[in-house]
Amino acid sequence: MLKINLKQLEAFTATAEYGSFTRAAEELYLTQSTVSAHILALEETLGVQLILRGARRKLTLTEEGRRVYGAARDILDRCRLLQDPESTAQGGELSVGASTAPAQYLLPGLLSGFFQRYGDSRFLLRRGDSAQVHSLLTQGEVRIGVVGGALDRRMFTYQTLCDDRLVLVTAATERFRALKAQGLYGRDLLDEPFIIREETSGTRRVTEEYWKKHGISQDRMRVVACMDNPEAIRRSVAEGMGVSVMSELSVREEANAGKLLTFDLDESGFFRRIYLVWRKDVSLTRMEQAFVTYLRSELKKKG
Repeated sequence: MLKINLKQLEAFTATAEYGSFTRAAEELYLTQSTVSAHILALEETLGVQLILRGARRKLTLTEEGRRVYGAARDILDRCRLLQDPESTAQGGELSVGASTAPAQYLLPGLLSGFFQRYGDSRFLLRRGDSAQVHSLLTQGEVRIGVVGGALDRRMFTYQTLCDDRLVLVTAATERFRALKAQGLYGRDLLDEPFIIREETSGTRRVTEEYWKKHGISQDRMRVVACMDNPEAIRRSVAEGMGVSVMSELSVREEANAGKLLTFDLDESGFFRRIYLVWRKDVSLTRMEQAFVTYLRSELKKKG
């Protein structure tokens, strides 16, 4: 006999999402004591602590709480679809995790268009590198990801969203302008000081795969810095600290303004795929399905 009920799951997920027992109670039209009682009952049934409580401590989920949140959110979404199978895509919350380039340069315009069509909804965007987004998905803190690398095809479903050109970025000096005018490629500039991304970055992972595929030893490269912030990399490159491989999306504005120069890595250009990703054990809601369809349709139009 099941001891868990939907009221307990609703109370827990609302508290986790709003970060407040009081706010969750208001949204569910319950008293705060009832919300607390539901969550305590759920913790007792599961035999784990889900929420860290304390008068001076911000409400946060435990590691088990994050795991249970993802499962509880999926159960509630499935129940809503069972209760109203003809419901439209409108309404509800979209929780999306995105790696740096998509979060800053790809999603903002697309989100604006989506919400013009489906305005009765809320949006939560979490940003991190590709590994961090996968972690957010695993923990149930977001339900859809937009990333630059497919890290675990056994656990996640991936759909190709678009291609992203990776380029070698340099300072806009006379020397680099002359090299660009000579028709050199990024592969011709490997003796320059290099600034690289952190180990969990999707950009770094696919770039290292490119070096390996083309027989380029990374030992010959003079790495002067490792940074996890693309803005810091752009500024460091512009100041002449070194060169770096970055998404063309992330440097397009500076390149157009003449503040940075970009070199294709080779004559064919080097591209990585940007993926939509979600857990295989999660069923997307109607609005989430509409979001996925909209993104793919709009980017297909842009070619």
